[in-house]
Order: sequence, then C-alpha cells, then structure tokens
Amino acid sequence: MSRMPKDMRQLMQQAQQMQTQIEQAQSALADTTYEATAGGGVVTAVVRGSGEVVSIAFDPAVLDPDDSETAGDLAVAAVNAALAMANEDAAASMGGIAEGADLDGLLG
Repeated sequence: MSRMPKDMRQLMQQAQQMQTQIEQAQSALADTTYEATAGGGVVTAVVRGSGEVVSIAFDPAVLDPDDSETAGDLAVAAVNAALAMANEDAAASMGGIAEGADLDGLLG
C-alpha cells in the first residue's frame, strides 16, 4: 500500500479547509438580509441570502384598486433587486475563498 504524496495530502487539507470556509460563508449569507426598493421607494422588499422573501412593504399611494398590476410589477422588481444584491454578496464571498487556494499543484 503506497503512501499519499506530500503534495496530495496538502491539497486534500486545503480542500477540506475550503469546504469549511464555504459552509461558514453560506451560513452567514443565509442569515444576512438584503433590502431593495422599486418605483422610487414606493415598494420595499427584504430577502435573506438564502433566497427567502422576508417582507414586502408598499407605500399606500401605489395601491390603486384599478391598477393592481403596477403594484405587482414593482414588488417583483424590488424582490429581484434584493436577490441580485444577495447573489453579488455570495459571489464576492465565494470568490474570496477560491482566491485563497493554492492550486499550483493542480495546474501542473
């Protein structure tokens, strides 16, 4: 039975550390809330980094019974903007973890 080369052991150790960092970042992001508005601030949406919608608030001025479609469109826009913020934060967090990896051994 041959022993694993030292470089391979180091690579495995780095992979385990990265996995731990990714799990920690995902947990932190899931608990983080992101708020965005639409329509000049008449609709506010709050989401979690996990993608869960926490709340949507409307300025009463936007709630026209004869034009409910506009309120719906603004709600969608606000939620999408908040989710985009969460996704950007997630990408930045995960990118930072990947940048710290020493992958020279894999690039051969």
